Amino acid sequence: MGAPTCIKSDNGPEFVSKQIQHWPKQIGVKMRYIDPGSPWQNGHNESFNGVFRDGCLDRWLFYSVREARRVIGSWLEE
Repeated sequence: MGAPTCIKSDNGPEFVSKQIQHWPKQIGVKMRYIDPGSPWQNGHNESFNGVFRDGCLDRWLFYSVREARRVIGSWLEE
């Protein structure tokens, strides 16, 4: 399939790392950042986050990474 042509993201802490900011440029992928405080500009992601939180994360207390991977994998398949 290959690399995407563009990645849309907020300016949150997960994109603070300089390596993560430079990696897309190295492989020819464009970055599009939404305006700070404007989650509606990335509606698909915000919708998924809400459904994932309500339907999976808020219903489980994970005791290990292994358990989290198993439960989340099952939830995604369902």
